[in-house]
Amino acid sequence: MSRTLKKNPNSTLTDRPLPVKAMIAVMAAYLTLSALPSWADGERVIENPPLLKFRKAPPRLGLMAVPQAAGSAITEKQLDLNIVYTDGMLYNPATGTNDKVHLRSYRGTDTNPNVPFVAPTIEVSPGDTVRVNLNNQLPNDPSCTDAQGDVNTPHCFNGTNLHSHGLWVSPTGNSDNVLLSINPGVSFQYEYNIPPDHPSGTFWYHSHRHGSTALQVSSGMAGALIVRGNRLPSEQTNGDIDTLLKKPDGASLSERILVLQQIQYYCPDNTSNIWDCTNSTGVIESYANFGPSSWTDSGRYTSINGKVLPLFNAKAGEIERWRLIHAGVRNTISLEFRKLKVGAPSANRLKAADADRYISDYCVGDPVPYHVIAADGLTMAGAQQTTLATLQPGYRNDALVVFPEAGSYCVVDASAPASSSPGQIAESRQLLGIVLAGSGIPVTNIHDYLTTALVAAAEYTMPASVKPKIIADLKNNLQLTSFIPHPDIKDSEVTGKQDLSFFIDTSATPTKFEVSNGIGAQFDPKPYDPVRIDRNLILGGVDEWTLQSNFVSHPFHIHVNPFQIVKILDPSGKDVSALGSVDNGGGTVDPQYPGLKGVWKDTLWIKSLIPPDTAQNGLYTIVVRTRYQRYIGEFVLHCHILDHEDQGMMQNVSIGIPDGKGGTATSHH
Repeated sequence: MSRTLKKNPNSTLTDRPLPVKAMIAVMAAYLTLSALPSWADGERVIENPPLLKFRKAPPRLGLMAVPQAAGSAITEKQLDLNIVYTDGMLYNPATGTNDKVHLRSYRGTDTNPNVPFVAPTIEVSPGDTVRVNLNNQLPNDPSCTDAQGDVNTPHCFNGTNLHSHGLWVSPTGNSDNVLLSINPGVSFQYEYNIPPDHPSGTFWYHSHRHGSTALQVSSGMAGALIVRGNRLPSEQTNGDIDTLLKKPDGASLSERILVLQQIQYYCPDNTSNIWDCTNSTGVIESYANFGPSSWTDSGRYTSINGKVLPLFNAKAGEIERWRLIHAGVRNTISLEFRKLKVGAPSANRLKAADADRYISDYCVGDPVPYHVIAADGLTMAGAQQTTLATLQPGYRNDALVVFPEAGSYCVVDASAPASSSPGQIAESRQLLGIVLAGSGIPVTNIHDYLTTALVAAAEYTMPASVKPKIIADLKNNLQLTSFIPHPDIKDSEVTGKQDLSFFIDTSATPTKFEVSNGIGAQFDPKPYDPVRIDRNLILGGVDEWTLQSNFVSHPFHIHVNPFQIVKILDPSGKDVSALGSVDNGGGTVDPQYPGLKGVWKDTLWIKSLIPPDTAQNGLYTIVVRTRYQRYIGEFVLHCHILDHEDQGMMQNVSIGIPDGKGGTATSHH
């Protein structure tokens, strides 16, 4: 079981000059007034999640400030998050009404009572300290403190903790420690000391108590965590991509922070159809409804920032930064934009089962190209133009989006092949929302338009010493090599090797969710054991990991240190990770792997064709490399299908200080 914190009844919480020719077309896009279609439904117009307005903490005496980029200052920020049951409403397109729900949620600093099932956005800068006062105000839950029973049977639904997903911070003490259990009635302050050299990017936070993670995250206990940077590149160091993404006047590009959630409430008192909550209140109090087809069966819609089928107000020709966060539990999201046919009926009463037909009939024309510039918060070596980006649970993508003409656009979750789904079931298309693009400047070639805009921004913002290189990179197919946060890991750096395979033992009763430290002949999977250290790693080491899955596909996530993708081999041994590759293993083209070679991530889909390919020739083999830098202590790796993690698909990992003999040093008392 997780380590628990005992309640202290006496504890208290602290109250805490621009080239004109290059810019003419771009300027026009920003200066043209927008006009929205008259049928816009203002009730569900999308906004970014509420932004936490931190109280600045008093200075810490005796500590020296760490040097920062010019114009920035290290600050301490505090917020209160109370975990409570919340009565609220979620829109149900099948009925055209709001369903009543009773779910666990965060309440506290700047939470929005109108959208209670998405947490506020935390915005920080490199060098900041963030303190989160986590106050568990849920009812008592004996399963949190009862040592009996199987730790991998979902339990402690009212216990919690907090994970800063993707942040490069310490995993121990009161930092990003997910081995704690904050039980009902207990308050605990998490403290994230974000290093001054932390990459800027899109991250997120969510509950992570083993045994209740899926239940709480699927209730909406998740929010965006944005690290904003102002470090310009130099001849010696790379900079933050934020410094390049500018409008003609030097202001940052328009931005959307989009938390995509799959809130899978049900109504147990309706015995004929638990998904019908017309005359009752939806809850999430069991793991019985987490399964391969349950999201489809539910008829629910993926919500965005707490809203179902929202409307996005935009302007044709304006470049927007979309920060996309898959904060759902299991189902794949494949993002696509298509023009909505003039005169199309409203989707307000569209059942999820009818979405594919609606998209076929009314979301017409070719998909709109857009450019992905970052994966899991880390800027890529080049912007990659696509018409469909695959987001698995835990993934984040930053994309530059331009709607080329005025009109309405469908935001589509495109159909995913079976191999992209955890249950090996092909997912049908769903509608995520509608973009209302007002009048602006028409764009005929989005790639060229974006290149012109970013070159002009570089002329305006970049230092003279690196400006020629950055502009040359941008003109060379939008390369971003001056903004990547980590250098490539070379063959000569590798000091060790790790193997891992996921497995579900369906022959066992109950089913076992397991992880193996070996592959091939060394395959020996085990369920999670909280007292066992599965991997002992050495600070300063560089490992090459080989990843597989011996039963269906799973998203691999490891805390603390990100990894770089070296290659992804399909069952025939073909590397499908290079840009322009075709992954057609199993006979179906899957777009998610091409372009990932060399990309840094913290979560990655480990694809498998087993079953139905049970002859063991359906294995994909994925090779990644990672450096163990700065932080020591215990943390976890796991499958980010969160009900798999809760049932045992997780391992304990420890990074220790070298002992000078090739191992880790032992403690001395």
